[in-house]
Amino acid sequence: MTSTELAGATALVTGATSGIGRAAAVSLARRGAQVIVSGRDEARGDDVVASIRSLGGKADFIASDLGDADAVRALARQAIDIGGGHLDILVNNAGVYPAGPTCATTADDIDRAYAVNVRAPFLLVAELAPAMAARGQGAIVNVVTMVAHFGVAGMALYGSSKAALTLLTKAWAAEFGPSGVRVNAVSPGPTRTEGTRRFGDQVDQLASLAPAGRPAAPEEIAAAITYLVSEDATFVHGAILDVDGGRNAA
Repeated sequence: MTSTELAGATALVTGATSGIGRAAAVSLARRGAQVIVSGRDEARGDDVVASIRSLGGKADFIASDLGDADAVRALARQAIDIGGGHLDILVNNAGVYPAGPTCATTADDIDRAYAVNVRAPFLLVAELAPAMAARGQGAIVNVVTMVAHFGVAGMALYGSSKAALTLLTKAWAAEFGPSGVRVNAVSPGPTRTEGTRRFGDQVDQLASLAPAGRPAAPEEIAAAITYLVSEDATFVHGAILDVDGGRNAA
């Protein structure tokens, strides 16, 4: 492993079987954390765990459908058990990416997006943050999106769900920060992942509007997540860290 700065800490990363979540899980494990990989696909989850263990890290997989409220609560309990009774880091990365015109969006689309992108993080924080606060320490990072900050046609549902999570980041920082739990968010720009592959050239087109002029690699977003849970960010509370190639400057 690269370092031991997170040795003794247990981290739960949702949506960790691919993309940004996988990169974050590997990054945290490289720094000594015991990582709980969560996702729906057991085969992909086992692959991430095997990769981390091959590097000398500690990892376990929990299959979970975050669209189911009971499953979310069960995930929190299982994570605590695997962590030996405590969980120190929560990365709310899992999300669904609905796109399309508002008039074509169904009630089921809305329910699914808000269940995974808003309700699941809310329930995980409700289950896990109070125990962190009781111990006087903990770090939570929510993964949002740059389209939560400005309007993009076809992204009303996705952007609004992540805008809700952006506000929750600030509310939770105010609620749990005084007890030693730091809550922050990373706001990625266009990133090359398995999940964004279906958007094809649109990813490059959107990225071209920013100074960097290219999509991010998952590891670049994971580096920001790792920073926010590290000792280097002990005075960072309620921040939304833009990792978008400078889109806000464009």
